[in-house]
Amino acid sequence: MKEIKNYPLLSHNTFGMDVKASVFVEYDSVAELKTILSDNNYLSGQWLHIGGGSNLLFTADYAGTVLHSAIRGYEVVDEDDREVKVRVGAGEVWDDFVAYAVGNGWYGAENLSLIPGEVGASAVQNIGAYGAEAKDLIVKVETLAVETGTERVFSNEECRYAYRESIFKKELRGKYIVTYVTYRLSKQPVFNLEYGNVQGELAKRGCDVTLENVRNTIIAVREVKLPDPKVQGNAGSFFMNPMVPRTRFEALQQQYPDMPHYDVDGDRVKIPAAWMIDRCGWKGKQVGRAGVHTKQALVLVNCGGATGDEVISLARQIQESVQQKFGISISPEVNFI
Repeated sequence: MKEIKNYPLLSHNTFGMDVKASVFVEYDSVAELKTILSDNNYLSGQWLHIGGGSNLLFTADYAGTVLHSAIRGYEVVDEDDREVKVRVGAGEVWDDFVAYAVGNGWYGAENLSLIPGEVGASAVQNIGAYGAEAKDLIVKVETLAVETGTERVFSNEECRYAYRESIFKKELRGKYIVTYVTYRLSKQPVFNLEYGNVQGELAKRGCDVTLENVRNTIIAVREVKLPDPKVQGNAGSFFMNPMVPRTRFEALQQQYPDMPHYDVDGDRVKIPAAWMIDRCGWKGKQVGRAGVHTKQALVLVNCGGATGDEVISLARQIQESVQQKFGISISPEVNFI
């Protein structure tokens, strides 16, 4: 276990906020986490558990304890001719897990390539991209209860997954800490290539449809669209794509025939927030030291020395613009700390 006071969090948040935590504690086993949870010195006041920091926006130094998991490792816990189940430590880097799956010829995670963050966060945030979501792969989530330190395993159904949501973000927020996640991957070729026109990108690059080619194509597309946090601070997609009643979408489509959309079900339609933000004229615009990325309107960026409050101010201006123009409310995917 590692414990450091006045710990700089610059390398633990992708927005590049130069803030500190009063105490930083990193553990590498369930036993160490149990010790931390049983010690009132750590969690008696304000505390926060973080992963890679890709969904966090710090507005100031954190006057409390920051916990971080270093529980790592991959274990095949079940396997047959059709599928494999892999138990993964919560502290593993998510994209390392995707690379591991693709390297073993296992299908299902490739569309989620290059998403920043760690495995534990994937189960909390229900990360998603290109028509795939973590919930499509998760079998169970192992946790420890914060109050008692007792172990509890949540099935996929018990996690109550929805678009960028889970029980860990709502009813049980702050009540459990993820230690391991078990995923189900296919040994049979199963591709999801329609969302985001991955099929078209493969054809454009002259690539056959293989696991490696799909992963490499998605990585290439993401690298073009999204800024590298090591170069320009950002948290990836800042806003969630709103889902609206189909009748509302059809009314908007009369006014905006080119409005892109994705059917959720018979009654709801998902509209890309990036398209609406772009139509409001925000792409590439800078306000103070915060701005909107020039190639992807869904991404807010730290243009150099921005504070968390500056980014929040920009985000709220964007929300107001979208609300005024389209009558649709868009919500941040990023957590303000």
